[in-house]
Amino acid sequence: MLYEKINGEYLFSTEKNKLQLGLIHFYLSKESYWAQNIPFNIVEKSIEGSLCFGIYKGNSQVGFARVITDFASFGYLADVFILEDHRGLGLSKILMSFIMEDESLKDLRRFMLATRDAHGLYEQFGFRSLSKPERFMEIKPFETYPH
Repeated sequence: MLYEKINGEYLFSTEKNKLQLGLIHFYLSKESYWAQNIPFNIVEKSIEGSLCFGIYKGNSQVGFARVITDFASFGYLADVFILEDHRGLGLSKILMSFIMEDESLKDLRRFMLATRDAHGLYEQFGFRSLSKPERFMEIKPFETYPH
C-alpha cells in the first residue's frame, strides 16, 4: 500500500516507482561503509524484495531506507542513508518516524538493524542492543563485495 507524507520541501514515500536506482546504487557502492562495491543487480534485487522508503526534494531523491520483512513477525532495517547535502536537517529522524508509523510494520514481534555509528538515532525509536546476543548467529562469507 502506498504511504506518503510531506514535510516542508520533502516528500517521504513508499512508492517504488519513484526510487532512483542509480543514485541508490552509487551511494551504497561508493559512499556507504556497509555495502562497498555492491553490484547494481544486487541493489536492484534487494529493492524488489523489500519495503522501501524514499525521501525526495522536487524530482531528486535525497534519502533511502528499506525494511526486509514478512509483514507479520519480523523486520530488518537496512541501507539507511541521507545524502550529505541534506544532512543536519532532521531528515533521518523524520524518516525513522515515517518508517515506524507504517501500518504494515506495526505488529512485528522483532525489528532489528545493525549500525556502526548511529545508535543514538535508533535508540530514540526504541531500538536497543540485543537482549540475548548469544542466541544470534550469522553466515558472512566476505566483508565487502569484491571489485
